[in-house]
Amino acid sequence: MPVVFGGICPHPPIMVPEVGRQRANEVLSSQKAMQELGRRLKESGADSLVMISPHAPVFRDAVAINAQPHLKGNLRQFGAPHVSCVLENDLVLGAEIARQAQALGVATVQMDESLLRRYRSEPELDHGFLVPLSFLVRAKVELPLVAVSMGLLPEERLYAFGVAIQRASDQLNKKIAVLASGDLSHRLTRDAPAGYDPRGEEFDREMVALVKKADIEGILRLDQELVERAGECGLRPIIMLFGALDGFRVRADVLSYEGPFGVGYLVAALAPQEPSPERALLGKLCDQQKRDQDERKSKESFLVRLARRTLENYYATGKVEPPEEEIPAEYLRRAGTFVSLKKHGHLRGCIGTIAPQYKNVVEEVMHNAISAATRDPRFYPVRKDELDDLAISVDVLSEPEPVQGLNELDPKKYGVIVRCGGRSGVLLPDLEGINTAEEQVAIAMQKAGISPGEPVELYRFTVERHT
Repeated sequence: MPVVFGGICPHPPIMVPEVGRQRANEVLSSQKAMQELGRRLKESGADSLVMISPHAPVFRDAVAINAQPHLKGNLRQFGAPHVSCVLENDLVLGAEIARQAQALGVATVQMDESLLRRYRSEPELDHGFLVPLSFLVRAKVELPLVAVSMGLLPEERLYAFGVAIQRASDQLNKKIAVLASGDLSHRLTRDAPAGYDPRGEEFDREMVALVKKADIEGILRLDQELVERAGECGLRPIIMLFGALDGFRVRADVLSYEGPFGVGYLVAALAPQEPSPERALLGKLCDQQKRDQDERKSKESFLVRLARRTLENYYATGKVEPPEEEIPAEYLRRAGTFVSLKKHGHLRGCIGTIAPQYKNVVEEVMHNAISAATRDPRFYPVRKDELDDLAISVDVLSEPEPVQGLNELDPKKYGVIVRCGGRSGVLLPDLEGINTAEEQVAIAMQKAGISPGEPVELYRFTVERHT
């Protein structure tokens, strides 16, 4: 049985009358729209509700599903403790969604009490759930809930998770409603909570128009700079919602849009209609992902290809195999190297050597590639099924040279080594977010466990970066 209803809802606590009081009147349009959304959800005949929040525990490489037996919370932190809810957790549906997601290659985390404690996450529902739920309760909607956190995964994986919701609905023969909780741009006005950006309004106009047409392909094609400058929190949940409607024509009604406090609030109802093969996008998205991976690999330099093939051979055989192709003469010299692994834009491992440990650059890269994947203490070891998702870069280091002070450093041009006794820390050059020598040295000292004020020796080096 397919998903029977979908909705997009904002979650500003000020919209709740008991929280906003007089100021809640400034978002009457959103309040009325939420009441209408609740009415339509009730009429859909849904047996259970799946809600996706951007403010629950968020993982870079997985989607979290709340696995506590009962889901509860209140708006105490916003001055309204009596606005509360206690709902049954549809654990059977949550487990089935996780199974279907795994089959589609999307990792999930079942957040039970032990994991919530481990990650120091609050056991109660956050306002991304509670604000919309407060309006659903007013509409007499009190369904078993599956509380889902958005993930920081690529868009095609988020969409695939939505497809997993749909397949779980089919598998259990259960009518399911799916709500995406999220606000649009947080940068609409000069006094907006995230500051002002003129492109925030542009983003919201685009989103409202695309949702009105149920144009998920248009949403997936949004310019990433536009998305970044908008400062939104609703895009990922909305993509996950549309995945739950994959393969169906959708009637979309925008019930309200407003932005009185510098944040865009969109309320929309999505009603799935008849099956529509041209709207089955998951296969297309997966094919595009494969083409992007192949294109990236086709442009890799010799040392990056070497690192990737080393990892592929190591995960297949447990051995470090010598390279198959002829080694360029320039890589037969000795030098320190660093191998960096990124997955979906996030660091996944980075290990290197300041001074060479092996007979040439090739061997240095091969051993550091394996170390970056399996021995970086900041991360769990890379799994075999992650290899295709990795973007790899290799840095070949020059001989470090001592410097007398910060004025001889340039974080865009030089890497830095700080030493104090037997402790040392290294930072590569041209890292995102590091703009001054002071920042560079401070981070390198922190990595080495060197306290501010301790005397340090400074060294700089350059790198040849291979991608």
